Amino acid sequence: MTIRIVLADDHQLIRQGVRALLEREHFHVVGEASNGRDAVDQVTALHPDVAVVDIGMPMLNGVDAAQQILRASPTTKIVALTMHAEDSYVMSALRAGVRGYVLKTQAGSDLIEAILQVSRGMTYLSPAISTVVVDASIGKGPAAVSDRLSQREREVLQLVAEGKTTKEIARVLGVGVKTADSHRTAVMRKLDIHQTAGLVRYAIREGLIEA
Repeated sequence: MTIRIVLADDHQLIRQGVRALLEREHFHVVGEASNGRDAVDQVTALHPDVAVVDIGMPMLNGVDAAQQILRASPTTKIVALTMHAEDSYVMSALRAGVRGYVLKTQAGSDLIEAILQVSRGMTYLSPAISTVVVDASIGKGPAAVSDRLSQREREVLQLVAEGKTTKEIARVLGVGVKTADSHRTAVMRKLDIHQTAGLVRYAIREGLIEA
């Protein structure tokens, strides 16, 4: 049976190249998305077998998108396709439910193998990723942003770091301006960061946005 895939990456040229690669291998790309929120919507509507998502996407990063995808479509397996090999990125992705982690520098055969493996219920990491991170991902390390903020607060932090105003955040999230402002205030209080520039630096350090 043909594996159905939703592909999410904010760079159109990368999406085109990956789509061509997948279709040569007889996978069926049923949808594409240019940001994390569109990726969630695509998966919710199409329920693909696999979602291939970039980690560093606007509006909603790949890690948070993965969590929402799994809530909306629990049978969809997620493969992260990213430039980030750092342990913190890999661990955050695995904790979010990502089952395949492929570096863009090794995207060819690695991505095909990852899709096949996760479709069988297995986990796949690019060979360049240290196996140590798998053990670390289930251990207890320093508190990550995901441990300190709620899911909605993580979303607000990313949108603030991307330069969105409170009104724009409210529109993106589908909530009132007062609610969006209260989330922003809660983020600042929990992180003890009270300037936007500080929130931007924190979001970059935690991998919610790219520098």
